[in-house]
Amino acid sequence: MEPELPLGRRGPHTTILQLLLHLRETIMRLLPELDPDQRDEGFPRPAATLPLPPNFFVDRRVWRFDTSSEWWDRLVMEIWDDQDWLRNFRMRKTTFQELCTWLAPALQRQDTHLRPAIPLEKRVAIALWKLATPDSYRSVGHQFGVGRSTVGAVLMEVVRAINSELLNRLICLPDLDSVMAGFAALGFPNCGGALDGTHIAIRAPPHRAAQFINRKGYFSMVLQALVDHRGQFSDICVGWSGRAHDARIFRNSYLYRRLQAGTFFPHRQFAVGDVHMPVCIVADAAYPLMPWLMKPYTGQLDASKEQFNARLNRARNQVECAF
Repeated sequence: MEPELPLGRRGPHTTILQLLLHLRETIMRLLPELDPDQRDEGFPRPAATLPLPPNFFVDRRVWRFDTSSEWWDRLVMEIWDDQDWLRNFRMRKTTFQELCTWLAPALQRQDTHLRPAIPLEKRVAIALWKLATPDSYRSVGHQFGVGRSTVGAVLMEVVRAINSELLNRLICLPDLDSVMAGFAALGFPNCGGALDGTHIAIRAPPHRAAQFINRKGYFSMVLQALVDHRGQFSDICVGWSGRAHDARIFRNSYLYRRLQAGTFFPHRQFAVGDVHMPVCIVADAAYPLMPWLMKPYTGQLDASKEQFNARLNRARNQVECAF
């Protein structure tokens, strides 16, 4: 008879312990000539593989606890309308299904003998729910009937699949001529983008917390962005502490190096009389004045400088509205 563990000490390793006890008793029966003292010294190596008992099985609860996905299977997939989907997943159900079709080559999984694979639609929904809400991994896991670690793994898989399958298909820079025409309609010709930064609030980091306090008195990281005439992002730089100055962030960004080298925009020349100007971007007074970066005048202004500032601020307002 296999020894019975005390009720309070039973746990996930109970099945493994019972298997080891069974192997030890089998070895002792096959090798009766060993001295009892020798048996206690360790398990001798048998010459043949020991057979398992006919009724042996591995308890499935060792690697997965039973959970319920009734909420996802019944309520979300069968009852929710488009408004419910928009509020919770930030997209309609038809858009969600189209997204699943695009991601299927990278996310489809096969069932195994140990467990069935999580359905493709459920994997995408877990990632979208985590990205669209501030819920914790534990809360999302309870919502969809999966483990906390599964939520983290699925999230990274879906994000990688979106990058690999959809990045080149859906995200591309707009045509420069249309962008310049859009800024010209706003009163500022020869402009290829509007630049600014915004502060993203964060929790106080455990080390160097003072470096992340911005001028408004809260902890933040800075997002620098360049947008077109419709407020669509063309370039971003994120990760600098909230204490860093906008000009410092800009001078250390990849965007600055490409603009300085003349490789960010296609080669274009805009002539004002005898002066040939490259495609420029507009920014506020915190940024440095460059041949390809226009900023407003400061100090005592005459009528022409005020008119210039008004047109520049109208073009720059596109990035203000983008945040």
